[in-house]
Amino acid sequence: MSNGRNHDEDANQTPPLGGGGVVGRGDVRGVFPLSEGAFSIGHDKVFVPFDASRDVLTDRPTGSLHVEVQPFLVVIGDDVLLLDTGLGFTTPGGMQIHENIRARGFTPEQVTKVLMSHLHKDHAGGLLQTDPASGATKPAFPNASYYIYRAEADYALETGYPSYHPSELEPLFASGQVVWLDGVEGRINEHITFRHSGAHCPQHIVFLIEDGAQTLFYGGDEAPQLKQMKMKYVAKYDWDGKRAMMLRTQWAEEGQKAGWHFLFYHDIAQPVAQL
Repeated sequence: MSNGRNHDEDANQTPPLGGGGVVGRGDVRGVFPLSEGAFSIGHDKVFVPFDASRDVLTDRPTGSLHVEVQPFLVVIGDDVLLLDTGLGFTTPGGMQIHENIRARGFTPEQVTKVLMSHLHKDHAGGLLQTDPASGATKPAFPNASYYIYRAEADYALETGYPSYHPSELEPLFASGQVVWLDGVEGRINEHITFRHSGAHCPQHIVFLIEDGAQTLFYGGDEAPQLKQMKMKYVAKYDWDGKRAMMLRTQWAEEGQKAGWHFLFYHDIAQPVAQL
């Protein structure tokens, strides 16, 4: 991908903020899970709402998983970060992710950086919004820079459905709001670094957000649930299951020693935890 900016060219001004935080020391002013609900997902990669009070997982297609979908809003220094963008569902009031952000005391316009671990539909569904009056498609976070691993964008367009939806990615890639990330690892600013991990999908990346007092680790679909950090197994849904297992073990050891807070995108019960 060639449209957009390289990550060292980006600079943003941040509007005034509001709200509190789940984790808050140093420059980290708040960590907010933005739950979109619980779902089952089968081999067809379709997310079906799941209500534990009435639904039974074994009634769903064989091999279905029970997962939460929850992007994160992180307020650090002058930045309001969004970690992945959810499924892109809409409600009568507009985009669900916009409503979730407002419920936390912020607005979509205050988001300064969108950090994408990868571009599968359940993580990238909220990248764009459609104007109800004109029908035009535009970035869902108008004042944000979208940080996307360049090789993942290329892979998404080449691979396509069902995991990737190119028609929902191409308008963003052409918007001029994308900051392309390259290399095995890199630094976005004084607080944020990324690492190419390449296990759930070949061009997956993970993020570390540090302020000197604490470290937040966001592993996307390679560290999606707390229980997966505590047990060793090869998941069939990972592109390279053995590598994903190895990375989880490595991150668990590193994070336990350093006191990381892990942010779990698919954890039903515990979105933020230390090991």
